[in-house]
Amino acid sequence: MIEQVDWDCEVLTNYADENLGCKKRVASGISWVFSQVESAIILEDDCLPAPTFFSFCETLLQHYKNDERICMISGNNFQRGIQRNPYSYYFSKYPHIWGWATWRRAWQYWSDDPQQWTIFRKNQLLQSIHPNPDEYQYWVRIFDDIFYRQHPDTWDYLWTFACWSQGGLTILPRVNLVTNIGFRADATHTKMENSTNAYIPMFDISEVNHPPFHVINSQADEYSLGFCFDVNFAEPKNWIQITFKQYKILVKKIIKTLKKLNNFDSIKLIFVSR
Repeated sequence: MIEQVDWDCEVLTNYADENLGCKKRVASGISWVFSQVESAIILEDDCLPAPTFFSFCETLLQHYKNDERICMISGNNFQRGIQRNPYSYYFSKYPHIWGWATWRRAWQYWSDDPQQWTIFRKNQLLQSIHPNPDEYQYWVRIFDDIFYRQHPDTWDYLWTFACWSQGGLTILPRVNLVTNIGFRADATHTKMENSTNAYIPMFDISEVNHPPFHVINSQADEYSLGFCFDVNFAEPKNWIQITFKQYKILVKKIIKTLKKLNNFDSIKLIFVSR
């Protein structure tokens, strides 16, 4: 397909002589790209972009060219229609990579050196990114596996670590601009054809309207944690947040219902508070 490009442009190709695996080859390929250019738009395999994905990335690559707070621009939105602000994008800690863009200045921090993770963890820096202890442990397991056990064979968790190690923000669009069409039984990684991440509709985005603040949207990230990583730490909060008055009414209703039973004395009521 690349050899069939017929519009006016320069095509540079970089092929490996052997299969290096997902981690080494993707990383070495991207590193090669940044030996040629200062910034780039990158598409993961089996991902289909909306036409305006490219202009969206191009605009923001220029806008944030020298702003080292921003590590990358993503074309993914996994909020399932929830609008997080009235602007064209919001800021996140999650670097979604099905279609994305970044700069040489940011990619230079990608590394598979275990010492980087050892120092980062020893200085308790991951807690500042993930104060929730369950979420923190989830990512500790991920990074322990990827750095110390070399599993799974992938590059993207290392890119996530690189962004977090520099306190970098990710830009996510207000609508999804890239859909993954590769969820099928014979896929290498995305085998779950019924995954909630499969074939998410994509939309075009109009003229880019920049937000005035550069702050992570924690509500959106909490939602992404469950949707993208299948970690639903936030669910119990809905139960905890009922008022004491509501709790008393609930208990009275339960007792009233139980009193109607003939053998009420044999029933034990056990209430557990979180």
